[in-house]
Amino acid sequence: MSTLTTSAPRPIDDAKRVGMVSLGCPKALVDSERILTRLRADGYAMSPDYAGADVVLVNTCGFLDSAKEESLAAIGEAINENGRVIVTGCMGEEADAIRAAHPQVLAVTGAHQYEQVVEAVHEHAPPSQGPFVDLIPQPDIKLTPRHYSYLKISEGCNHSCSFCIIPDLRGKLASRRIDAVLREAEKLVAAGTRELLVISQDTSAYGVDTRHDPRQWKGREVRAHMTDLARELGQLTTPEGNAPWVRLHYVYPYPHVDQVIPLMAEGLLTPYLDIPFQHAAPSVLKRMRRPANEAKVLARLKDWRAICPDIAIRSSFVVGFPGETEDDFAYLVDWLEEAQLDRVGAFRFEPVEGASANALSDPVPDDVKEERYARLMQVTERISAAKLTAKVGRTLPVIIDAVGEPDEDGDIGATGRSQADAPEIDGAVYLRNVPATLVPGQILDVRIEDADAHDLFGVPVA
Repeated sequence: MSTLTTSAPRPIDDAKRVGMVSLGCPKALVDSERILTRLRADGYAMSPDYAGADVVLVNTCGFLDSAKEESLAAIGEAINENGRVIVTGCMGEEADAIRAAHPQVLAVTGAHQYEQVVEAVHEHAPPSQGPFVDLIPQPDIKLTPRHYSYLKISEGCNHSCSFCIIPDLRGKLASRRIDAVLREAEKLVAAGTRELLVISQDTSAYGVDTRHDPRQWKGREVRAHMTDLARELGQLTTPEGNAPWVRLHYVYPYPHVDQVIPLMAEGLLTPYLDIPFQHAAPSVLKRMRRPANEAKVLARLKDWRAICPDIAIRSSFVVGFPGETEDDFAYLVDWLEEAQLDRVGAFRFEPVEGASANALSDPVPDDVKEERYARLMQVTERISAAKLTAKVGRTLPVIIDAVGEPDEDGDIGATGRSQADAPEIDGAVYLRNVPATLVPGQILDVRIEDADAHDLFGVPVA
């Protein structure tokens, strides 16, 4: 989780200023961008700090108790530093708890309630725009670097996982129209985005709620379906005529996911899938209310790699779920040894208020959770180190995130990512001896010289 502010655009005379603290996942970050874009269209300017803000928005996360604690702490900090605070986001569904901790907050709204939060800002910091402000075209506000953007295709989720309350916080699946999604993607790429990160609660289920409603796009009919969406995003080109990277997140391994792997092999999609497996032991998956088809998944991973050898699979797993036995954990470790996933994150089970998993019997003691977590990370780090070491000597495309200053010898370093690395959650590629003209967002070929358990090191190919 991170606290983010946005740099101030060109100020409008006498405009009221809004600060933003955005917590949680990329989906919440997109919500923050949309709120700020709407407010700027209403004549507000953005404040990069507390001191210059007429009102501060705190976009909260409420998924875990630890996230709620972080959200309450952020609200408290904003109150102490500014005093005029409006709360929105997932924890906004618990308005009573927020007001009990911080009765000074001006207003509380829930997740993706854009109209309500904008109305609250209007009420507590009325806009002071001039009569012609609405005529000034304003670009959308981005809280990410210019060269990559999150593309949210739906809200909510239809799953009923026992450890999760997302459907309670964000509702059932609500897919966006596919022509609206593609129009946004095209606009982002035209404005400088070189990497699109497709996000949702369940990307594979996109369009299920609308019966895959077809729309006209570029003279042809396309469905609100993950495969159609992936195919169309693969046709995008930058103003320079290059294909942007298109990375799929939160992909449940439904059968139709098989259809996007050839698109990766053809270079139309970034060869990367973020799949939330959560566990592998059938008994644990059953208690989690997740599909228990781990053996079939292993066969599909093998098939995917046969079609697209460079595909990177990332996932996350929960250790210490109620009722998880030592045999269950051993099953998970053995499964990971066979699956050989490229990127793995792990979490110790944490009760979430309102989740049915809290009522399950046989909770796992905290010290056992810690021990299993450490063992799991040892296994996944070893697998990662071996996979990255195998890339030494290869030449890989790398997107640049940051360029450093020359050192005493005049050498300039840079930080980027390979196609196997999503921003913020995966590893990095550290470059030496890059040209002085290099800027973030460029994609260049890099010869890999070294590796560790998480990152690669290389030099641009002349």
